[in-house]
Amino acid sequence: MAIQLFCATFDVDACLEQVRECLEKGWTGMGFKTVQFEEAWKKYTGLKNAYFLNSATAGLNLAVDVLKEKYEWKDGDEVITTPNTFVSTNHAIALSNMKPIFADIDETLCLDPQDVARKITPKTRAIMFVGFGGNMGHYEQIVKLCSSKKLKLILDGAHIAGTRVNGMIPGGDADVVVYSFQAVKNLPTGDSGIICFRENELDETCRKKAWLGINKDTYARSVDSGGSYKWKYDVEYVGNKYNGNAIMAAIALAQLPHLDRDNAYRRQMSQWYREGFKVYSEKIRLVRIPENCESSHHLFQILVDDRDGLLSYLNEHEIYPGVHYIDNTEYKMYSYAKGSCPNAAYVSNHVLSLPLHMRLTYEDIQKVIANVINFVTKA
Repeated sequence: MAIQLFCATFDVDACLEQVRECLEKGWTGMGFKTVQFEEAWKKYTGLKNAYFLNSATAGLNLAVDVLKEKYEWKDGDEVITTPNTFVSTNHAIALSNMKPIFADIDETLCLDPQDVARKITPKTRAIMFVGFGGNMGHYEQIVKLCSSKKLKLILDGAHIAGTRVNGMIPGGDADVVVYSFQAVKNLPTGDSGIICFRENELDETCRKKAWLGINKDTYARSVDSGGSYKWKYDVEYVGNKYNGNAIMAAIALAQLPHLDRDNAYRRQMSQWYREGFKVYSEKIRLVRIPENCESSHHLFQILVDDRDGLLSYLNEHEIYPGVHYIDNTEYKMYSYAKGSCPNAAYVSNHVLSLPLHMRLTYEDIQKVIANVINFVTKA
């Protein structure tokens, strides 16, 4: 049987039970389960605010937009970011008419704090840190840098649901954290995300901007008025329709109790990979995870000389890995920074994400290991 890179696993009975409540109540849109999940996520993470959205991309867009408005950033101001990410991270900066400034990555595949420091200019307003693959890298150094330079910190947490640093869920020291619950993430739904601002005022602004600028959503207008529909509202912004819906939140509520258990198995699979590749360290290089980081292991990645050859070889043996990600400065719109991040460029050409999901067995992992070793030792 083919071994896929990703395959979501759902608690089907619990999901159906949660969704059934939505259908029986007749409320599948914004509110009801979205409110319940927001409260559950705040309790799980310890973060002060949480607003359920239709995607993490929406969250990133809102994060930059809300901070820009609040702190009166100008068009053309800069946000330091990573080229080693999905494009939505950097599109969020560009969408707000600000300029992504790319800093290089280190052996953790996260931002290199030293290169970040070198890239700070008088126009720098924030740092966008991506917890890549579940790994928080040298995040604590980035936090200190933001504090010393009076920069805002946006944590793109699309990969870090359940990650801990020094035993704690990270993000309380960021101005805003955005998580993804897209279909193949560690906490899967169909597609959804959540945004967590540190400041209550910014959370309130975000909620309006995510609902077309309307100052009171439909659910609140029904519930807060004691069951009668309060129809009148004001529009304070030109906003977007970024809100999440109760069906996705229902699935998220059903999946949340399994997150830590699932992540523990991801760490076990990753350990099997590490043990299997241990004596081949010259040909198969692994990503370093700092000791204080308990990664969610959304990804397990290796670096090899002939990545494309290995990918084709694995496909021939019905193993389907992936590549995360192409160095964003290779894309036309960000090509102004090409050549500025040599480590990211190297990783882009050599990294491979191996299958990692809850349906894999020990035997599956050993099959992947054996085929990787077969290729690199014959090359």
